[in-house]
Amino acid sequence: MIPVRVASRVIAAQDVVRLELEPLEGALPSFTAGSHIDLVLGNGLTRQYSLCNAPGDDGPYRIAVLREATSRGGSQAVHDDLIEGATLQISPPRNLFDLNETADSYLLVAGGIGITPILAMAYRLYAIGKPFSLHYCARDPARAAFLDELTSAPFADMVHLHFDSDPTTGLSADAFQAPSPGRRLYVCGPTGFMDFIIKRAADLGWDGDQIHREYFAAAPLATDQNRPFDLVIASTGQTLTVGADQTAAQVLEAAGVFVPLSCEQGICGTCLTPVLFGQPDHRDLFQTDEEKQSNLLFAPCCSRAMTPSLTLDL
Repeated sequence: MIPVRVASRVIAAQDVVRLELEPLEGALPSFTAGSHIDLVLGNGLTRQYSLCNAPGDDGPYRIAVLREATSRGGSQAVHDDLIEGATLQISPPRNLFDLNETADSYLLVAGGIGITPILAMAYRLYAIGKPFSLHYCARDPARAAFLDELTSAPFADMVHLHFDSDPTTGLSADAFQAPSPGRRLYVCGPTGFMDFIIKRAADLGWDGDQIHREYFAAAPLATDQNRPFDLVIASTGQTLTVGADQTAAQVLEAAGVFVPLSCEQGICGTCLTPVLFGQPDHRDLFQTDEEKQSNLLFAPCCSRAMTPSLTLDL
C-alpha cells in the first residue's frame, strides 16, 4: 500500500468531488489508461476509483467520486472525510479496463461519473495519434464532471456532449457508425446506461469482442430464489455451508479462509477464485459470457452454485 495525502479537493460537478492524491514520500507508480486504485477509507471500507489523469502524467493521482444517494459508506466517506491534507492508504494502480492500443479507431462513451476512465483513455489516444470520438452523456451540464476540461482539451473537437435536459443533444445511432473489424467501443457509466449502449451497438452489428465496458455498480440481485449450497476447500477438505441469506464471501470470512474483497458487488474481479469442481451460478458483471461458460472462476461476493457444492482452489 502507498501512503498519500489529499493535495487538493474541489467540487467538479453537482455531488461530485475531485481529489488529487500525492505521495507522502517518493513517487507514485505509473499507470495505463483505464486503471483504478483502491482507497482504504477510515471507516474500514476499501473502494475502487478510476484514475482520470493523462497516462504518463507524473503529478498527483486524480480521481472523481460521485456521492451516491444509496451509498454503502464508500462515497459518503470520501465526500465527508477526505478533506485537503487528509492522509490515507491506496493500492498501486491496477487495470481491469485495459485500452487496446492496436485498434484503428475508437468510440468512447461515458455516462455521468463514468467519464473518469474514459477521460484517461481520450488523453492516451490523443497522445498516440489514434482517431476517436468521445460521447459524454449526463442529466444536465451541472452534473457533468470535467465539462470545462473536455471543452478546452486539445481533443475538444472530438468531444460530443449529450444532456437529458436538452433533447436536441440526444445520442443518435449515427454516433456508432458502421462497425468495422478495426474499431473498438469503450463504455462506462451507470448499469442501465451501459446496457442501453451495449444493446444499441449490438443491434447495429458490433461484435461482442469489439465492445469493452466497466461497471461502477451492480443492480440489486433478486434473492428470493436463493438456495443453500456447500463450499469445499480443496487444500483442507473442509466443507462450509452457504445459507440462502448469506454470500459465499461472508461464509469464507467467518471460517477464516482469506479471499480478497473490494467492491462486494461482482464488478471488480478482485475476489475471483478458481473452481475445481461444480458449476457456479455466475452473478458477477466482471467476467465475459465466454469466461462464465468456462466455469473456471467464481465470484464469492455475489455468485452462488447451480450444483449442490463447489470445490474451490483455496
